[in-house]
Amino acid sequence: MTPPDATPTPPARAVRRVDPRHRYEILVDGKAAGFTAYRDRDHQRVFFHTEIDDAFAGQGLASILVREALTDVRASGLRIVPICPYVAKFLQKHREFDDITDPVTAEIQTWLDAALAR
Repeated sequence: MTPPDATPTPPARAVRRVDPRHRYEILVDGKAAGFTAYRDRDHQRVFFHTEIDDAFAGQGLASILVREALTDVRASGLRIVPICPYVAKFLQKHREFDDITDPVTAEIQTWLDAALAR
């Protein structure tokens, strides 16, 4: 039991890339809390969906997840294509990724649809 004047320990958060599932996942205390999904196209990582479980909403996890994912993309020498609305919104506020961000084009969208067999 935590004494009333003690500061509670914040939950442990970790982001990991899961290549076989084409996504980055965020874990909170070892439990999957959300993911951002991608497909790779040549030298581009195309992000198309981000989701945080309702049980973890309101904790800023999507922002942590996307920042870590985009930082990994930079370290991997790839470029970002933000089809996912959340990733696109994040990039508008975080200009430090401008140098590795490519625009969404009809060609990329058509490629993604085919890659996902939509």
